[in-house]
Amino acid sequence: MKHILTTILALISMVAFAQDRLPQDRLPQVPKGAWKSQEPTGSASTLIVADNYMVIASYSVGNKYFERTEGGPFTMSGDQMTYTPEFNSADTAKIGIPIVFTVTVKDDILTLKYEEAMVWMRVDDATNVPMAGAWHITERANGAQGELVKIHQEGTRKTLKLLSATRFQWFAIDPAVKGFYATGGGTYTAKNGKYTEKIQFFSKDNNRVGTSLSFDYKLENGRWDHSGKSSEGKPIHEIWEKIK
Repeated sequence: MKHILTTILALISMVAFAQDRLPQDRLPQVPKGAWKSQEPTGSASTLIVADNYMVIASYSVGNKYFERTEGGPFTMSGDQMTYTPEFNSADTAKIGIPIVFTVTVKDDILTLKYEEAMVWMRVDDATNVPMAGAWHITERANGAQGELVKIHQEGTRKTLKLLSATRFQWFAIDPAVKGFYATGGGTYTAKNGKYTEKIQFFSKDNNRVGTSLSFDYKLENGRWDHSGKSSEGKPIHEIWEKIK
């Protein structure tokens, strides 16, 4: 009887120890979705986390002003996030240099602490949203025949688009030469085969802020077929593929 009691107590201790350790073991993933914060400059900032890639943009919708953006892949180990910028529109010297953040998530507050703490408030949760993720463009229709042709097959230049449950941001970059070429973002809806974007910032043309664009879309086997007309009225047909 004494041995049985000892065994039971040992098992209880092991379970309690495992339960104490569980939160730390499961803490690591930064919740997929969108987050927001307020910059000291008065601009708003949004953070989109999708498929181990994140992007930050600072801008003012009211003033139609784009300030800066940066982004890149990240990995998690415990509560430590190692983020390696692939682009930074304000400071190219930071590209390729890993930054290690200590991550805490409580209620709807995300804190990333490096030299200082960045505090983000949840905008949405993209855990079970089919459109949410990191996408890269792989095919585009040529101007004359409208036939889809593959793009970005050579070199390191690429165009990515990150989506949360309600927000999007695309960016054209070349990490090998620390190149940043353009970005745009805002809010989106996707319903009944219609994908609609409302632009809140665009690095090349602030006059686009506030405009909406609607496209036909379909998702199939990790491919996003996207077609319609640009803000200039030109036909668009693109294929985006999810980064795994």
